[in-house]
Amino acid sequence: MLSFYSRVLVAYDGSTLSKKALQTAVELMKQSPQAELDIATVYDVPKGLEGYGLYNEGLLKEFRAGTEKMMAKVEKDLKEKNLQNKIQTYILEGNSSKVLVDFANERDTDLILIGSRGLSGLQEVFLGSVSHYVVQRANCPVFVIK
Repeated sequence: MLSFYSRVLVAYDGSTLSKKALQTAVELMKQSPQAELDIATVYDVPKGLEGYGLYNEGLLKEFRAGTEKMMAKVEKDLKEKNLQNKIQTYILEGNSSKVLVDFANERDTDLILIGSRGLSGLQEVFLGSVSHYVVQRANCPVFVIK
């Protein structure tokens, strides 16, 4: 099924939908052992808040450490699955939408898996802002997980 996808990117943030996206990618990787899997998380450090006394370097380091811990757990869990695929995790910084698209382009990604934003009522018909941006601007197919 995945024979024409050689590099797959999962946008991961630890949310339920990103976990579902990762699990979907794992199932796809089992079908195509030669495919490579990139798992990227992106965080955006608030800029321009220093003047309001809201910049806290210790808090930012703590946030980065939490992100590193989350991605280390992902790596550990994937190693336990004994996949034959080449798997790499990435922690990226900046605007999530733009950074994910740029990263996918730089890595020559063939398929992106990303979670949608599940909201109640009428808003359910709309994708989240990050997934919407990625769908609109990615140079490859995007598999949106609900």
